Amino acid sequence: MTDKKSSNVVWHQAVIDRRLREQQNGHKSVILWFTGLSGAGKSTLAHAVEERLHATNCRTFVLDGDNVRHGLCGDLGFSDADRQENIRRIGEVAKLFLEAGIISLTAFISPFRADRERVRSLVLHGDFIEVYCKCTLELCEQRDVKGLYKKARAGQIPVFTGISSPYEEPLNPELVVDTSTTLEQCVEQVMECLRQRGIL
Repeated sequence: MTDKKSSNVVWHQAVIDRRLREQQNGHKSVILWFTGLSGAGKSTLAHAVEERLHATNCRTFVLDGDNVRHGLCGDLGFSDADRQENIRRIGEVAKLFLEAGIISLTAFISPFRADRERVRSLVLHGDFIEVYCKCTLELCEQRDVKGLYKKARAGQIPVFTGISSPYEEPLNPELVVDTSTTLEQCVEQVMECLRQRGIL
């Protein structure tokens, strides 16, 4: 976590606030935090849920792990410290989307519990929904969509979650989705969670 270097800054309270934006949107805003191993289906599920939400006129945005490393987090590597900073930045961005009245869907391995809990602590209770995309390492390796596990096993990627770096499973996630089932079943689970929590 970076030290705050800004000084002599005062928070400006906007006239148009989250409540007014949510009223205009016709739904509440929330952070849907998809976490799990590489290949567990986080991005696939996040984008599929976004499609479903978009079809019902919800305002959404997916923050995808690979995509943000092309810009916002392009200066970070994969050391533990860089992974922590990566998640810190995304947490702050997701918080901004929350205030904008938008449903943000974040698809990040985010392997460390402490980092996920730090993001949770940025927002009010109920604004952060941790969605654990549960999938066995064996199945993730079978899928190996990006060929990363093969490279990690061959020693070409020195630090890789699930192989040479740990993944700390969520202890009390709001939702556990078994991504070995169909995508449609997984999407419906997330949608039902949103309905039950009064987001939609």
